[in-house]
Amino acid sequence: MTPHTSALSEDAPPYSCDPVPDVSRALLARLDLVRERAALLVERRSATDPAADDPLRGLYLTEDAVRHLLGRADAEPADTRGVAEPVDPMAPAATPAGGDRLALLVERHALTELDTALLLIALAPDVDRVFEALYGYLNDDVSRRRATTGLALDVCGAPVHLAWARARFHPSAPLCALGLVEVEEPERPFLSRTLRVPDRLVAHLLGDDTPDAALTAHLRPLEEPSGPYDEEFTNRLAARLSAAPLVAYLREHRPGDGPALAAAALGAAGLDALHVSASGGVPLPELLREALLRGCALVVSRLPDDPAPLIRELTTPDIPVLFVGERPYDPQWCDRDPLVLEVPRRSAGAGAEWSAALGGPPAFELAAAVAPYRLGADGIARVARAARELAAFDGTPMTAAHLRLAARQRSASGLERHARRIRPDVGWADLVLPDQPLAQLRELALRARHRDRVLGDWRLSAGGGRGRGVLGLFAGESGTGKTLSAEVVAAELGLDLYVVQLSSTVDKYVGETEKNLERIFTEADRTDAVLLFDEADAVFGRRSEVKDSHDRYANMESAYLLQRLESFDGIALLTTNLRANIDEAFTRRLDLVVDFPFPDARQRLALWRHSLAGVPCAADADPGGCARDFELSGGSIRSAVVTAAYAAVGRGEPVTTADLLEGARREYRKAGRLVPGEGGW
Repeated sequence: MTPHTSALSEDAPPYSCDPVPDVSRALLARLDLVRERAALLVERRSATDPAADDPLRGLYLTEDAVRHLLGRADAEPADTRGVAEPVDPMAPAATPAGGDRLALLVERHALTELDTALLLIALAPDVDRVFEALYGYLNDDVSRRRATTGLALDVCGAPVHLAWARARFHPSAPLCALGLVEVEEPERPFLSRTLRVPDRLVAHLLGDDTPDAALTAHLRPLEEPSGPYDEEFTNRLAARLSAAPLVAYLREHRPGDGPALAAAALGAAGLDALHVSASGGVPLPELLREALLRGCALVVSRLPDDPAPLIRELTTPDIPVLFVGERPYDPQWCDRDPLVLEVPRRSAGAGAEWSAALGGPPAFELAAAVAPYRLGADGIARVARAARELAAFDGTPMTAAHLRLAARQRSASGLERHARRIRPDVGWADLVLPDQPLAQLRELALRARHRDRVLGDWRLSAGGGRGRGVLGLFAGESGTGKTLSAEVVAAELGLDLYVVQLSSTVDKYVGETEKNLERIFTEADRTDAVLLFDEADAVFGRRSEVKDSHDRYANMESAYLLQRLESFDGIALLTTNLRANIDEAFTRRLDLVVDFPFPDARQRLALWRHSLAGVPCAADADPGGCARDFELSGGSIRSAVVTAAYAAVGRGEPVTTADLLEGARREYRKAGRLVPGEGGW
């Protein structure tokens, strides 16, 4: 066995201690101060406490000790044959002078004199330690240092055998129903059950407004928006809130609009409010108590999947409650229906709200930058904050690019489960198209920017539950630039492009395809993005005569899509190589149909040059012959350039004309076409 070796030298003592650090010395000095103050307190108590020398002190209380606690050491013992002057159970509580918090609590909830007295008796040990010993003496048990139901009624002179006195501690009575007093130890006889005042109520009465710790994770700031909102609607809601406590359900169209409108109405009504997110299972008793203590309203957003228990529990006659949700109100949620209101859509002129969120007008054109985004008040505030942080990270003034990036990051990511996300990295300069389709693409972007103003403010919506979506069809042969154009439109609007994966959408089981499409449309309605259905004829195909069950169900799928497109509020683009296969009913609902022609020789030359813009080429490299002799689409030209680039990089040389010709021939062979100069040519 190897002997243990020590790093200590042979001359060192077996144990050594480092000098006491300065931090430890400072701590020991503070403990000495505590020791001195404790000694002074012991001397003071020894000089005045009649039981200071009793070896059993603390295990029982003598009458002298009790009179000492009461400050009546030289008084005669009280006559125990009499009873205290009873408190009138129905008399209203007297309002103390000065309007303290207890007085406000009593007045706000109409507590009687007896209720107020019982509350004070239960509260006393939490405010003054003397009452712990006194209650232990009166309970004949020094370990029971809180008031019991029997003791509280005795102090108030209320007969403990009468039903009206015992009913003050019933769960439906004001003290317990409002959460002001808790009756503990239900296993004990009624008169021996302990009374406790919640710590939050004690803190509130002592002037502390810190919310209950159980609510901290659920509370959200509620900031009044700068507009624009329907002023008439807001004023009517404020008037109802001012008249009496109101319970209402506000259905919002965009997340954040409901709480913002609620804040505006509550502010106009002069009411404070707590905004709570109910998605994580908010503790309802603590929430109700907090609202009662503050005398404020509740704004409840992000309702759970089954909001019925929440709505039933929070529907009380004493507290104004505004529930906010995106779903239609279900009468099964509550026995007594709240006031159900639709949150008005915001005006298109939201520049004032964006400007306020950004801290003032920015250096760029704000209206054009934010027009494509359909964000609520909360979303605008968060995007503005994120844009400022992005600009600070770059060390530059805020630009439209910062704002657009922040808005894209804010968009919901639920679409990624059903579609492939593309972050656009192209622009109008990357498109080589004739003037007409190019003008139509620009018009499509224009419609997407100003749809709220034209269809909403100018009231040009067709009605019938139709949405404010923008729908376009791109038709043309493969490789003519349909998908690239969709990416350019998304880049122009500052939005992400989501390409729907048909493999995860179409299902062989009846009804499942419609369910998958509904999930996609629902997420797209909530997301500021461009939705692309590539090869759309697979799901938007022409309806046919019903000859068997397959035709019937295929027509049902088309009928669903026709209805869903009409109520769609987002931006959807469809691409197809076979326009004739698209049902005419779909075509009628489209805003634009853009035909992508096959490029002629002049456009093909422009496409060759655009693809070669960043590629090192030999001085004599000329794509003119390839553009003239090979009828290739834009996608095939790019593939030919990629083939030529790989051949050149393998040699370590620039791209030559021969490389380009070989790339063009490769594309012809892939398509099964005869190559010029080979075979029968």
